Amino acid sequence: MLELAAKYEDTRRQYPQDKLIILFDIDGTILDTRYMVLHVLQAFDKEHATHLFQELQVSDIKVHENQVDRLLAELQIPTREQKEILDWYNHQRWTPEDILHAHNPFRGVLEVIRWFQLQPKTFVGLNTGRPESLRKDTLRSLNELGTEYKVRFSKALIHMNPSGWEQEVENAKVAGVRYFQAAGYRVFAFVDNEPDNLRAVSQIDPSKEILLLHANTIFESKRTSLPAHTAKGKTYDLTELIPEKALPKHIEFVWHGVNDEVNLRQFLASDISWGEFDVRLDPVRSELILRHDSFVENPLGPDEELLTLDRLLERLHKAGKSAKFDLKAGGTVLDKVLERVDRYDFAATRLWFNGNVERLQDGGFRRLASAHPKAVLQCPVDYLAPLICSAPETAGEMLEMFTTWGINRFSISWETQDMRTFFDQMDKWGFEVNIYKVPDLNSFLEAVLLMPRSITTDFNFPQWHYYGRGSGQDSEQYEYSVRKQRKRT
Repeated sequence: MLELAAKYEDTRRQYPQDKLIILFDIDGTILDTRYMVLHVLQAFDKEHATHLFQELQVSDIKVHENQVDRLLAELQIPTREQKEILDWYNHQRWTPEDILHAHNPFRGVLEVIRWFQLQPKTFVGLNTGRPESLRKDTLRSLNELGTEYKVRFSKALIHMNPSGWEQEVENAKVAGVRYFQAAGYRVFAFVDNEPDNLRAVSQIDPSKEILLLHANTIFESKRTSLPAHTAKGKTYDLTELIPEKALPKHIEFVWHGVNDEVNLRQFLASDISWGEFDVRLDPVRSELILRHDSFVENPLGPDEELLTLDRLLERLHKAGKSAKFDLKAGGTVLDKVLERVDRYDFAATRLWFNGNVERLQDGGFRRLASAHPKAVLQCPVDYLAPLICSAPETAGEMLEMFTTWGINRFSISWETQDMRTFFDQMDKWGFEVNIYKVPDLNSFLEAVLLMPRSITTDFNFPQWHYYGRGSGQDSEQYEYSVRKQRKRT
């Protein structure tokens, strides 16, 4: 992925106006064919009332999909039954039903494809050894898998094998590269799991303009066939592919849990504009302080120093940062927060208020909307996830009611079950969505690819020299010393 990122950047710099394309093989590169093998063999059991593959797991399958006879031998299936099983397998594995339901993508590959599909003048093509007769079923299957990742494959960007199953596959791969080049695309990378296919493409690219990427999964041809300049890898790692400088500018990023001096210093020194602060009322001194946990759940520690809201707002205003207030109560807390915010004269576009519906209720949100009509007003709606899937009209009516209170953004936890389906429905309805509880850099980048309006995270990303610590019992406490942190370059 590091080599792919560098190749893409170099090619775009050299050819700023060209249509760039990366080509992917399908089976063994995008799709983990072990799941297809397992599905078909277990379907044999079901059809024939046998139990030969009842205990078989994906991890047990270590052969290419064209070498299932070896798997049957390893499983000590009686020889007389192997031919019947193989005949069934070869007939079933490419039926429309199995193409649609038996395929699983490798982890991270659809996110990588999504990333390139988002880039300007950049395209993703499919260069497959599958026969032309499977074009319709192949596109239908891949597009169903890609739906929740917002990936869409075009029928104009797929080249299939005109010679039929397992015939002249290497020639088909070469023809695929030439097909896209003739269509006006500059091929900058080609990903395939078969060494022979990569070798064949290298022979028509003597200047090495195409980065060859070997998906080091399960393959038939010999590894020694790989050209010397091939990049090899087993994982599609977004953290190596997407640099911080490439993050979309229209997504608002929020540093979560800036409730103590260490996190505040980290946030102020970062390029992140928004900080989120948990605002409570100190029951002893009756002043506003920053703390995630309530004093009932987690009493004040003997060495704990509380950061006051006044001190925070003073430093934020001086640094030109924007403030997201997570209000832990309404009533007096809301009154005091509004008074403090007005005192420091923040621009309306630099204010964001978040609170639970049951905590602030309609009166609290209406008051915030009246005081700061241009601010972001947000509430979490994770509890609506089951409704979104089972009764979307009812969920939609509730969300519309919340907008009449002045709420203009809704927050969804990354950990919510069926989060992608939930987000997709919210997006279709046109609601602004914030994704929060994003635990690490890879998850953060996956969230970025969904293109929400905003993302809230701890920014504990050592790869980017960020060291957020979380904010309390719902977040892991990271042990970093400010004195030992590397300076960002």
